[in-house]
Amino acid sequence: MLPSGAMAVRKRSPLGRNYQRLWMANAVSVAGDGVTVTAGPLLAASITHDPLLVAGALFAQQLPWLIFALFSGALVDRLEPARLMVIVDLLRAAAIGGLAASVLAGTAHLAALYGALFILGLGATVSNTAALSLPPLLVGPADLIRANAGLQGVQLVGVDLVGPPLGAYLFVLAAGLPFAFDAATFVVGAALIASIRRRRPPDPVPDHTGLRREIVEGIRWLLAHPGMRMLAVTLCVMNIMLGSTLAILVLYVRARLGLGAIGYGTLLACSAAGGVIGTVIVQRLLARFDASLLLRAGLIIECANYVSLALARRPWVAAVTLVVWGVHNGVWNMVTVTLRQTVVPEQLRGRVNSVYYTFAIGGLALGDVAGGLLARGLGLTAPFWVAAVAIAVLAMLAWRLFSSDRLAAEAGAGMSPVQSGSL
Repeated sequence: MLPSGAMAVRKRSPLGRNYQRLWMANAVSVAGDGVTVTAGPLLAASITHDPLLVAGALFAQQLPWLIFALFSGALVDRLEPARLMVIVDLLRAAAIGGLAASVLAGTAHLAALYGALFILGLGATVSNTAALSLPPLLVGPADLIRANAGLQGVQLVGVDLVGPPLGAYLFVLAAGLPFAFDAATFVVGAALIASIRRRRPPDPVPDHTGLRREIVEGIRWLLAHPGMRMLAVTLCVMNIMLGSTLAILVLYVRARLGLGAIGYGTLLACSAAGGVIGTVIVQRLLARFDASLLLRAGLIIECANYVSLALARRPWVAAVTLVVWGVHNGVWNMVTVTLRQTVVPEQLRGRVNSVYYTFAIGGLALGDVAGGLLARGLGLTAPFWVAAVAIAVLAMLAWRLFSSDRLAAEAGAGMSPVQSGSL
């Protein structure tokens, strides 16, 4: 299992050059991601004023997760993750670089934007799934939490804090610059990933039996492990509720809190700042508390946060709530990702992670629709109240399966004796 209160905080040792290269590649790539997250909608809005067509930019990038995520997971388990990431990053560099060239030449159309963003999303289904398989191959089991926290922290800083304002600034200078910048980050990231050498040789890969059967094997493994299955269900429900509130958050901030665009951006930054704090403190929390306690406490905190936002009328209350939510989210993500890396066998890791990704992105998409319908029919606070009730019910269902004994049993079943003894 994950480290618990029985493990003292030990002196930190270097995670190694290979991990440093992965961290640097991630830092560069997420900065490019954050730039495009802002520049894509800006470009769409400069081409058309139709809200549906502007929203299509985000949908084009999310759609591949609903179609290809399970296939991508099987592909990751068939091939070397680092090599696959290099290939995908170079293809994404070509796609977004072509968009940059067309924008700079003044010939860009919505179809080109949608196509480039779709390819970015398709590549992400492969690259993100492969990236989750790399830390266990580059660092020891006792260092997984710290390794994952480093990657998650730079993700929050790059995508949520640094990338968006940089993307807006570059877009003002020249509409094609943000996309050219993103293309360059993919090339740099690919070069860094290509220089990585795994810490240990790969586990033997069984003979391929067909992609469909391999995908089913990953799903069956998840269904056979109640704790990990409940973790997937929990992630899906949590993301549905998150999507339902994020979908109307800009309206909630304006009508309920009386804030404008700057206030909305500031509140989002509060959540991101809390996430960074969570990734910093997670290892110390796991040195004092068992992983099961953090999972259970996280559900309680999430439920309480939705109640707080439903009742809030002052901006500072919402800001504090979102900082707390960000801390909880950072800790929860690190614990659950490391659990999956620990419990899931290496030869199934890509496929099982792809199921989680499908649940996560699919949950957000469903939540977007649900939030709009709830707010339209019952008011702007309705999504928050529904989310609070849903998370409370979820906590009651998951409580027993998130016990220390259950997680320890599944961790022991998913690891070799050497790994099991070191956690």
